[in-house]
This record gives sequence, structure tokens and C-alpha cells, in this order.
Amino acid sequence: MTDQFSKKTEAWSARFNEPVSELVKRYTASVDFDKRLADVDIEGSLAHAEMLQAVGVLTADDLAAIRGGMKTIRDEIANGRFIWSLDLEDVHLNIEKRLTDLIGDAGKRLHTARSRNDQVATDIRLWLRGTIDESRHLLAQLQQALLDLAEEHADTIMPGFTHLQVAQPITFGHHLLAYVEMFARDAERLADCRKRVNRLPLGAAALAGTTYPIDRERVARTLGFDGVCENSLDAVSDRDFAIEFCAAASVLMMHVSRLSEELIIWMSARVGFIDLADRFCTGSSIMPQKKNPDVPELARGKTGRVYGHLMALLTLMKGQPLAYNKDNQEDKEPLFDTADTLVETLRIFTDMVGGIRVKADRMRAAATEGFATATDLADYLVRKGLPFRDSHEIVAHAVRLAGDSGRDLAELPLAELQAFSPLIAEDVFAVLTPEGSVASRNHRGGTAPDQVRQAIARARTRLGTDSP
Repeated sequence: MTDQFSKKTEAWSARFNEPVSELVKRYTASVDFDKRLADVDIEGSLAHAEMLQAVGVLTADDLAAIRGGMKTIRDEIANGRFIWSLDLEDVHLNIEKRLTDLIGDAGKRLHTARSRNDQVATDIRLWLRGTIDESRHLLAQLQQALLDLAEEHADTIMPGFTHLQVAQPITFGHHLLAYVEMFARDAERLADCRKRVNRLPLGAAALAGTTYPIDRERVARTLGFDGVCENSLDAVSDRDFAIEFCAAASVLMMHVSRLSEELIIWMSARVGFIDLADRFCTGSSIMPQKKNPDVPELARGKTGRVYGHLMALLTLMKGQPLAYNKDNQEDKEPLFDTADTLVETLRIFTDMVGGIRVKADRMRAAATEGFATATDLADYLVRKGLPFRDSHEIVAHAVRLAGDSGRDLAELPLAELQAFSPLIAEDVFAVLTPEGSVASRNHRGGTAPDQVRQAIARARTRLGTDSP
């Protein structure tokens, strides 16, 4: 194999009287983490080369040589034969040097009319666009898994909580649909973020544009961008799109963390609403009975990690004057780790939700605790003509009696209930059952099983999926 490196490898080496120290090389190099941009770097370079040939800056022979050299480099990277050099600092110089070794002067001409400043900005946008598309696809799969489970349990009674206290009966399907809605908003945020990611910086060069007769719109069309960045200074220095993605990822991970917290609580022996498949749990090195929900616990922890990356990027950018500064090299590791964390979390959660085993009897039993139908009794009295505040007071007294005697409201005999109000009749027991309570909330967005099924159908339509 041709030696990829020479003693004088820096793109700016002729300007300096002494070489960069080894310590500085290690401190400033980014190739260890930005080499993951290699494929999009090649994609952007090919589009740039095609444009340069179209406007007469490169010859047809130059373009053909560049295309052939880039194919070789792609194959070398894919096969693990490409030699990455710390001396060449980053992914861009590594690829450019190898291209020049392969095809000679045509490789040196490729960098005409561009800078690493607009080149890296283009690479990150191309890479992030693909990451957003993958995240949206995985998010849709997670929503589908939740919808499948919700449909299976549209009638399964469970307690709804406020302040972690039993509040009113709901169905498990209705509870799961709340997360479908959260993730739907996350999908909207990612789609909206993509619009601002999908603008082409290439052509801004170092900061002021270029003297060559470039066609930026052509490059944008070739690479699938919606348009170009309008200001050259902003094009090379903007990292809003990365911050916005990390913000959207943080909100998404917050929703994952809320779901994680509930899965952990539901799986505990004291609650016992669900069980997670064994493949998502671990045991204890000392307590043989343990089955620990490691995946949701770790997702809950990784949420803080993603939050940290958002704050890192905001802090990175807050003091930078225009235009590009070396600080911006620090944008990649938090962005890459945010994306990796998000993608891996969505993938594993989809699988995990599909393996949830619901303990419906335990859920229903819990819904009869804590006087969950007290509001139904108050509403019952209102329908009989009593003002709500008066009915609220009456039911509070009934709850106190039931609690003092260790009974639920539905267990109080009619005579005792009528002592609180003569408006109470035999039909009251229909509203004091969990099933009667959920069935009575029969409006769009309510927990009635029919409404849950309709909501599932609407969600499937939004996602473009049919019932399983």
C-alpha cells in the first residue's frame, strides 16, 4: 500500500518555523471521534467536485479521478484498511491526503473554493440529518409498540394517580396513550429541527465566501438540502441546529425517563402491576431473589447525560465571537453521544415494551383502593340536582366514614349512603365500580374503553400503520 503520510503533513505547514508539538497534536486532534463523519465527508466532497467541474474549475479528468479515488477510500474505510493518522488531525485532512496519494494533483484541487470550516459544518448537518431520520423511524416503532399494548389493554382497569395517590380509575390502555402523545410531540420537534438542519453551509469557505464562480444551489440539490445558509459568517459558525437537536433529544429522553420511572414502580413487589421480560433485567450478586429493572433504570440515568450535553453545547457557544473558532471542535462529542444514546434507547425500549406482561387482577384491585370513585359519587349527586360544592362536602364525609370502618365506598350499604343525602338511590352502585367509572368518561380524550380504541385508531392513522 502506498504510504499515506509524509513528514510535512499539516495543511498550513509552510507558514510555521517549527512543527506542532506532540502534546498539541494530541490535544487538538479530532480524528479519533470525527472519523465517523467519513462517509458524509466523501459525499459532500463529491458534490463539491461535481459542481467545480460544472462551473469549469475542475476538468472532467479531474472529476473522474476524484470519483475513483473516493471509491477506493470508501472501500478501505469499510474494510478497516484505511490508516487514520493523528498527524493529519481530522477526518477531512486524512481523506484529502489519501486521495492525493492515490490520484495526485487532482486530489489537491478538490479543496478549491472551500475551507474546512464550511466543510465540517456541511458534514455535521448531513450526518445529523440522517440521525434525525433514524430517530424518527425508531420513535414511530416505539409508538406502535405502545399502541399494540394499549389496544390489548383498552379495558384493563388500573388506578390513575395524582401526587402518587390513587385518584380515579382509568384503563391501562389510556395510560399508555399518554406516552404515545408525548412521543408524537417529540416526533414533531425532530421533524421541525430537521428543517433547520437541512441548509447547506458549503460555499461560505472560511468565513467570507470565495472568489470562484461556485453554484451553491447545485450542491444543495445534489446533497438533498432544502436551501443554502444565506450568510457566510453564520454558515461556518452556527451550531444552533446541533443545540436544537440536543434540546429535542433532552425532552424526548425526559419522556423516556418518566416512562422508566413508572415501569420501575409498577414492577416493584409492593405494586406488582407488570413484569418485564427477563432479558431486560439483571439479578443480584448477593440476593438470589432479585430481578432488577436495569434497562429503565439506566435510561433514567442516561437522561441526565443527555441534559449535560445540551448544557455543554450552550456553554460552548455562548461566548464565541464571529466567525469560526477552534472551540467548535468540541461540538461533536456531545452531539455524537446524544445521538447514540437516543438511538440506542429508542431501539431497546421498543423491544422492552413488546415484552411487558400485565398483571390485570392486581391493577384492578389497586383501583378499588384509596376511594378512587369518590369523584364519581360527587358527579352522581350533581346529576341529581345538588351543587357540586355541596356534593363534594357530602362525599368527603362518606369517604371519612368508609376509611374509619376499613371499607370502600362501594362496600357501604345503601342505607348508610342515604344518611349523607336522600338523593342517593340504588343506581349509585353502577357509578361506584371501577368499570362504571371509566365507562362514564366517554368523550374524546377520556378513559372509556371505546374512546381508548378510537384514540388508538387515530394514532395509527397518524403513524400510517394498521391494527396488528
